[in-house]
Amino acid sequence: MVYKLFIKPVLFLFPPETAHGLTLFLFKVLLKIPVIGGLFKGYCSSESNVSAVSFCNLSFQNRIGLAAGFDKNGEYLNEMPALGFGFIELGTVTPKPQNGNPQPRLFRLPEDDALLNRMGFNNRGVDFLVEQLIAFTRPKGLIIGGNIGKNKDTPNENALDDYLICFEKLFPYVDYFVVNVSSPNTPGLRALQEKEPLTLILTALQQANNRMINSKPILLKIAPDLELSQVDDIIEVVQSTKCHGLVVSNTTSDRTNLFTEQSLLESFGSGGISGKPVREKSNQLIAYIFEKTNGMLPIIGVGGVTSVEDAKNKLNAGATLIQIYTGLVYEGPFLVKNLVSGTNK
Repeated sequence: MVYKLFIKPVLFLFPPETAHGLTLFLFKVLLKIPVIGGLFKGYCSSESNVSAVSFCNLSFQNRIGLAAGFDKNGEYLNEMPALGFGFIELGTVTPKPQNGNPQPRLFRLPEDDALLNRMGFNNRGVDFLVEQLIAFTRPKGLIIGGNIGKNKDTPNENALDDYLICFEKLFPYVDYFVVNVSSPNTPGLRALQEKEPLTLILTALQQANNRMINSKPILLKIAPDLELSQVDDIIEVVQSTKCHGLVVSNTTSDRTNLFTEQSLLESFGSGGISGKPVREKSNQLIAYIFEKTNGMLPIIGVGGVTSVEDAKNKLNAGATLIQIYTGLVYEGPFLVKNLVSGTNK
């Protein structure tokens, strides 16, 4: 209530990208104050009765994770675990640093509890992320994922090279990988979800994975706007390449049934929408994949989780783990603790 009544109204006075940076900076400062930091970490830490969750042969201390995009560069690795996350996914990261799309590129849709973004894989490059991970003292039990993509100026026919570079450089420092071919904000990227290029990428990544002493789970993040025939193709590719699971789903390009004025949406321009508008799309896709694979394909559910009920609906649809991002913006930092307690089984 404190967040919604006092903090959020102030943050919403700033442009979204500025508010994001300001919030994380202030959070970093607060945690360095011994009394405040100790109280915060103590309150948000998982209760002793929270059961560990097995997923892709990894043990997660709870089901709730931070979705990719929130901390692309690992610059807040020391702070985000204090919220009580069981796992944190970094990225999307690309081989070379890139600025992403011109600002403004992030917009609030408060009538829909949503965000619209066209960030364009802005990040400081995989080498910077590796430096952050090397310097990070990981809390016991925290799982780290690496979300990998291609640079904007890399043509699709050479995309595999970018994914392999990120995979090989991050391999010693993360516990699992997510292959991002589903962002709507890098031109042509979603074409890589088609059967032939996707098979090429996942096969090569698995070959590289199998050459390592201890291979790691590789998951695929998919868009919520796919036709069912495309989903069927993706399932076939994932199973044939022995990819370990799916992250369902990325942002949506669908702008129907929104409460936000159409004229305002048009003024914002292109971009993918996250938050409540993607919730049911994600849930339906999770349920379809779960039924189609007889529950044999592990799923991380993401999209529109703002309450325990939302999280449970994703679990009931077939997800094993849950990720959040936009929910933090609208519900505040203690959403994590609520979800951990409410989804504990």
